[in-house]
Amino acid sequence: MGTPEFAVPCLQSLLDAGYPVKLVVTQPDKPVGRKQVMTAPPVKILAEANGIEVYQPAKIRNTPEVFEKLKSVDAALFVVVAYGKILPQDVLDLPKHGCINVHASLLPKYRGSAPIQWCLVNGESETGVTTMVMDAGMDTGDMLLKRSLPIDADETGISLSEKLSKLGSELLMETLPGYLSGEILPKVQDSSQATNIPLLKKEDGQLNWGESAKALYHRIQGLKPWPETYTFFRGKPLKVKEAQVYNGANPATDPLTVGAVAKLLKQSILVQTGEGFLELLRVHPADSKEMAAGDFARGQRVEVGEVLGS
Repeated sequence: MGTPEFAVPCLQSLLDAGYPVKLVVTQPDKPVGRKQVMTAPPVKILAEANGIEVYQPAKIRNTPEVFEKLKSVDAALFVVVAYGKILPQDVLDLPKHGCINVHASLLPKYRGSAPIQWCLVNGESETGVTTMVMDAGMDTGDMLLKRSLPIDADETGISLSEKLSKLGSELLMETLPGYLSGEILPKVQDSSQATNIPLLKKEDGQLNWGESAKALYHRIQGLKPWPETYTFFRGKPLKVKEAQVYNGANPATDPLTVGAVAKLLKQSILVQTGEGFLELLRVHPADSKEMAAGDFARGQRVEVGEVLGS
């Protein structure tokens, strides 16, 4: 059971290792892009390329026909990787060996969806993956194995997801033989150490200039590719595609309002934050294409002291 690109390496590893995958369950095809083209989930594409039956129920809970379908497969084990739906207890109880989940955080920290994005937004220096035996809670099941990974200073949600998906597939291959043989024993999570993260929303991408330049940078990096970050300029939304913390001399001679343009450079814009200055490198106006922030400033005749976010 899996849906996005993150889950593809785990399925590929199962196939490469010779595990008999009887069925792949993934979310329904969805319209993508401005033209709303119906697009298959990446996991479905890989499954069909390998001749594996694909099942795409719209919902799992309280759906008798879905339960009967999953029961008919008579699977020894369910492997769940970023499937995107919560499995009810009756489904979790179907396979003889239960359900194994590959979760993109070092549990019990960052339980919930979008752990990759939130760990970057929060400025963590380390993350990793955990394999666990699923229960009906949100990432509360007993843990099997963990593997950690340092977070690079310029890491984005895209690059970290790629690293963790590969690490997760490796950890899955390490987990399965030991778990099925009984050599790896499940370990209860310490819930007092748990971090429950919220569902990621588009509004989480709005930049709050009252935060520090460092915190804003982490948000910009972490929320790639979705929902991305944005502010407002002269009443219109302005996506911030790339930025960095400015480490030069203070460009402002007088105190500035947070969000105010502090200085215009050739290819960038310096913005006053709650602590320090953020240098905008690339932006995407609502009515134009992505461009260097300096080009945007010249085209719009941006002036020092104008406030973003108003």
